Order: sequence, then structure tokens, then C-alpha cells
Amino acid sequence: MVEVNEISNPDLKKRYGLTLDGKSRLKLNDLKLVQSRKAGRAFVHLLTDQGWARMAEEIRSGIPVPSGAAGAMNRALLFWLRGFLARTGQSPADIFPVKDDPVEAGDVTARIRAAYTELAAEPGASVGLARLRPLLGEFTRAEVDGALKGMIHLPGVSIMPEHNQKTLTPEARAAAVTIGDQDKHLISIEAR
Repeated sequence: MVEVNEISNPDLKKRYGLTLDGKSRLKLNDLKLVQSRKAGRAFVHLLTDQGWARMAEEIRSGIPVPSGAAGAMNRALLFWLRGFLARTGQSPADIFPVKDDPVEAGDVTARIRAAYTELAAEPGASVGLARLRPLLGEFTRAEVDGALKGMIHLPGVSIMPEHNQKTLTPEARAAAVTIGDQDKHLISIEAR
């Protein structure tokens, strides 16, 4: 989850002192939590959307950690992270940055900003993605979703769920972008 993009077993070993192979890899692949593929002589791994959802649930419910000083440090960090996510309404995907977005997002991002400006009553106002998407017809759904996922890390940009889920229309639900384990229905962009 911290890596966001693919990571190889040698890099996992170097950074975290572990590898994902054998029964562990097969179990996570079978559960569809991690996708693995062979790249040269090593496996590379990527956390799936289901994996992101599972990690978010683990953070909410509490991850078992070992005893001792290292365990206490992990407990403190996880306690803080759980509280931060609950207070802000964010998910883990909102705080772990996307490193190498495969989509050429520059044009898409610029077009999203322009469409937002067209629709927003004022900078910082919330605009539903159901209203925004029709103005982005020249891009595929995947391109728009990729750009939106990248934009959550930009200053002044918030992409959030509708808090009153009962008010969502079928169109609003269909227009949502899933970031981590949560559907986001609204975008807000502050003036630059």
C-alpha cells in the first residue's frame, strides 16, 4: 500500500526486509488482494482495489503488532493513522501518493479544472462528478479516473464522498470514482 505502484521482490527485500513468494504470494493472488507477475527473474506485485479495501478495513479494525519497542511504535502510528482517517473522512488511498501515473494526465487534469470552473458557483464549491463527467467526453472513463486519482495529491483539490448517501441518484453513483476502498462523488478545487 505504501508503494502504491508495482514493487519487485528485490525492492521489497531491500526496503522492508521481506519478499512475497511461495504460498504467501499464491494466497494473496487467490484472494485477489495482490496481483503478481514475472518481470525478468523476479516477481513484481501490485495491491488491487480489493487489497486497498482490505488494508483500509485492517487499519480501521486494528492490525496485530508484535510486543516490544518496535511494536509500541507501530501501535502508536496505527492508532494515529486510524484516528486521522476517521477525523478527516479520508481513506488510505488519499494519503499515499501516486508515483508514476501511466495516464498522460496533464491534458485531462487541465480539462477537469476547466470543467470544474465552468460548473462551480465559486472556487472551493463542491461539484458532483455526475455533472462534471459529461463535459469530459473527449477522454475515456479510465483517463478521467486516473487523472482524478492523481489530483487528490494536488494542493487545493479535494475529492470526497457524498456524506448523505441517501441523496445520491443512480447517475451520481455511476459517476463516482473509486479511490482506495471508497466511492467519491464530489470535487472541490480552491482558487490558485
